Amino acid sequence: MERYEIRDIALAPSGHTKIEWVRHNMPLLAGLEEEFRIEKPFQGLRISLSVHLEAKTAYLCLVLAAGGAQMAVTGSNSLSTQDDVAAALVEDGLSVFAIHGATPEEYAHHIEMCLSHKPHIIIDDGGDLVSMLHKERPDLAENVLGGCEETTTGVIRLKAMEKEGVLKFPMVAVNDADCKHLFDNRYGTGQSVWDSIMRNTNLIVASKTVVVVGYGWCSRGIAMRAAALGARVIVTEIDPVKAIEARMDGYEVMPMAEAAPRGDLFVSATGCCKTITVPHMLTMKDRAILCNAGHFDCEVDMAGLEAAALEKKETRANITGYRLENGKWINVIGEGKLVNIAAADGHPAEIMDMSFAVQALSALYIKEHYGELGKRVVDVSSEIDDLVARRKLAAWGISIDTLTEEQEDYLNSWNLE
Repeated sequence: MERYEIRDIALAPSGHTKIEWVRHNMPLLAGLEEEFRIEKPFQGLRISLSVHLEAKTAYLCLVLAAGGAQMAVTGSNSLSTQDDVAAALVEDGLSVFAIHGATPEEYAHHIEMCLSHKPHIIIDDGGDLVSMLHKERPDLAENVLGGCEETTTGVIRLKAMEKEGVLKFPMVAVNDADCKHLFDNRYGTGQSVWDSIMRNTNLIVASKTVVVVGYGWCSRGIAMRAAALGARVIVTEIDPVKAIEARMDGYEVMPMAEAAPRGDLFVSATGCCKTITVPHMLTMKDRAILCNAGHFDCEVDMAGLEAAALEKKETRANITGYRLENGKWINVIGEGKLVNIAAADGHPAEIMDMSFAVQALSALYIKEHYGELGKRVVDVSSEIDDLVARRKLAAWGISIDTLTEEQEDYLNSWNLE
């Protein structure tokens, strides 16, 4: 098979510099790299990985390669691929198929090339590798021991496949691990989304009305950071329990139809489609700003907006303006794609250190336990969560208490006399 399809191998030096920066800020992965280099736990195994292809992901790939894995790598979003990072991985001997700004056809070709590696383990972000394997390359399933899924949207797809009885191998729901979603989804998304919005708009957040669509862990982080920056925050929800939580956290809660005329800036992070539609946009303020922090670019109805717009133009780098029939302009950041990675650098390195440590250890868990797991979605083991948390505290130089034998007995007894 071909070993790579990238923009330009000459870009590699810049990519190496980026990877070296994150290596010094990801102590958990650095520790695993040392262990894996000695123990070679993935020796003889092929791993196909589709995750946002930037420096932090590249370092995860190098850690797995240090453990003996033969790596085939692609990106999970064409706008998040960094061509210099892809080139650096090729220079380091990995098979890479990814180009920034690839067309949908090119993107699908890169996914297929990554699968043609005949993986034993799949590491996915959004489910594109697993989906294509099941739909178009079922012949490859016999090689697969199992895999790991990084994000909420991918886990939703996997659970639908499990429910229908079509999932061909076990997949670990990395997204649902405590050391992933409690920190990556909340603090990582919260910071990186606002980093992207602020650097791309160069506008103040304080005094604006921000509408956050959904109140899952990602949306919690987005709303929390918006409020900290001085915004008035409105949350829209379909889940009554989450709506109560948003209200008790201090935000206004209302349907999107009521929020649309009030918002200055809209951020969707639900994993669902068409959370912001053209009828909503027609009631918005002139020059309202829309963006999506969910994995797929269907949360803001971009197809509907493209069809409804009378005029379209670039209003600023990474921002497209659309003039509607009422004369108002709607501005969309990053083509409605994942705003924090399509139009910025994604989550902070320290956050992804935890998430990718869970990924690496979950891949090892698949290798060691695949025969016991069945063809289903598997939770991350509590031992992995505990190990990652304790290593993170140690990296910070923080120690915590340990239960005494008396306390252990007390907590494990029903007779407290």
